[in-house]
Amino acid sequence: MALAARAVLRTFLTRNAGLNSRNIKGVALSRNAVTSTSGAILPKPEKVPFGAVRMAVLVVPFLYVGTCISKQFAAILEEHDIFVPDDDDD
Repeated sequence: MALAARAVLRTFLTRNAGLNSRNIKGVALSRNAVTSTSGAILPKPEKVPFGAVRMAVLVVPFLYVGTCISKQFAAILEEHDIFVPDDDDD
């Protein structure tokens, strides 16, 4: 069963990823994304300008909204005495 699965995987990778059967060793498979199936060198990937700024613009508002929602939900739980911390003064 394992040999059949490995043969199917080898065939799939050879056809779709441009790998030869000698590149498949054991279970750990890797694909070199520097060359195409014909062996030509692929162009450099495009760099996204202001990638960190764009990420911050998306992450910060959603973190703030999530914080506000959790704060309101905690207030509702405390108002209905579902979750109230104990005040133990020893």
